[in-house]
Amino acid sequence: MTHYALLSVSDKTGIIDIARILIKYGYSLLSTGGTYHLLNKAGIQAIDVSDYTGTPEMLDGRVKTLHPKIHGGLLAQIQNDDHLSIMATHQIEPIDIAIINLYPFIQTISKEQATFNEAIENIDIGGPALIRASAKNHSRVTIIVDPQDYKDLSKELDTWQGQTSHDFRFRMAKKAFSHTAAYDGAISNYLTSLGPNNQRTPFPETLNIQIELEQTLRYGENPHQIAAYYRDKQTLKWRQIQGKPLSFNNISDADTAWKSASHFSEAACIIVKHATPCGAAYSTSLAKAYQKAYSCDPSSAFGGIIAFNQELDQKTAQLVSNQFAEIIIAPGYSPEALSILALKNSLRLIQPEKTQLQEGMDMRRLNLGWLIQTYDNKMSTMADLSVVTQLAPAENQMLDLLFAWNIVQEVKSNAIVIAHDHQTIGIGGGQVSRVDSVQVAISKARQNGFSLSGAVLASDAFFPFEDGLEAAAAAGIRSIIQPGGSVRDQTIISTANTLGLTMIFTGTRHFRH
Repeated sequence: MTHYALLSVSDKTGIIDIARILIKYGYSLLSTGGTYHLLNKAGIQAIDVSDYTGTPEMLDGRVKTLHPKIHGGLLAQIQNDDHLSIMATHQIEPIDIAIINLYPFIQTISKEQATFNEAIENIDIGGPALIRASAKNHSRVTIIVDPQDYKDLSKELDTWQGQTSHDFRFRMAKKAFSHTAAYDGAISNYLTSLGPNNQRTPFPETLNIQIELEQTLRYGENPHQIAAYYRDKQTLKWRQIQGKPLSFNNISDADTAWKSASHFSEAACIIVKHATPCGAAYSTSLAKAYQKAYSCDPSSAFGGIIAFNQELDQKTAQLVSNQFAEIIIAPGYSPEALSILALKNSLRLIQPEKTQLQEGMDMRRLNLGWLIQTYDNKMSTMADLSVVTQLAPAENQMLDLLFAWNIVQEVKSNAIVIAHDHQTIGIGGGQVSRVDSVQVAISKARQNGFSLSGAVLASDAFFPFEDGLEAAAAAGIRSIIQPGGSVRDQTIISTANTLGLTMIFTGTRHFRH
């Protein structure tokens, strides 16, 4: 009996090498279109599917593999006598391996200039049918949809004398069905996002999401809850270098800390506790930034998540090793830093692959359904700031105001951050009134021995009443940054002028619920 392998790929990465390996193990190759021509050009003998089926490609190549000799060869159960009889009658040979990937629909629609007709023409019809047929019959057929799996296929062929194991075929079948599901989901997302004149809208009528299990977690938000960590293909990748397994809260807090640290180009340190920063600073070195961030609120920093935006060096690692922390997250670690931190074997060390902020959608599951929005990644610069009071902040105050503003968007609303000299000195958030958050931040600063004289204050949303400004001024704070946008803005500005405060409006609100 002839052993056939069907090769039909849009992504031709590695296809020449795997074709040669299949021939080495005695497979006859069936192929289509561009794949067939590429194999022939490389001197690899392959049979054109049209020659094999006796039916030419038609309708501009839209119909080529939809034929009983192809699908029968994939779906036939050769241990079934009835199937064998039908195969003999219709000259159907079994196809044991299928290497298929699909027209680049997702890549096509990702291009801003892509037209509707280009998108439609890149919807693969025959490919998904071949993949699903092969995956359904994985008891016999090996389906490969990802060039990354060619290496494992080669190992399987080496191990099993030209065959593959059931475990491998089942693993590839699961991946194949997920692959076609994602492909169909992308088509649905695209088509249902089109409005009048095929203009794309941000939110499709039917949203298909595919996420992959990364790891199960020790427990959920509370020990009685079970949890897992999933990621999609756009999610920032990271690896855990050392330490205990992660919990739900560990990953949530680490995400907040890393996002906060990624705001800065200077050496920065952010310490997060219970999903909100409790200390943040930037300086001329990571060691100085850490010392300033830690001093903001040492008691809250206990058991916190510490994020750095530069490679962790020996000096900083030595300082951090004196603190109890759950996680350190940094873009890299020097060998000396790793040696120091290895002595704290329960401390988790995480290394993300890059520092840039993630684009995409923020999704929350509620009892009432789903809420979906774009990420709040808006970064303000000096050009976005407008002085609205009679007095203007000094240059050093402007730098502190911008620093505080970039931290306040990561604090739970109502969010208040008090800063001085590129360092948070008081943080208040999660209160039901803004003046309460101001008082919490002031109390935290005083509790940790900071002078508030000349400090700046950032508020994630506008001040609805004068009480927040009055409390800040009474404590010694001299400059405020806030979005503005209240119907009482003029009253608030007048109050700031009366109190001798400088005030900046950003025009952007940063609620974090």
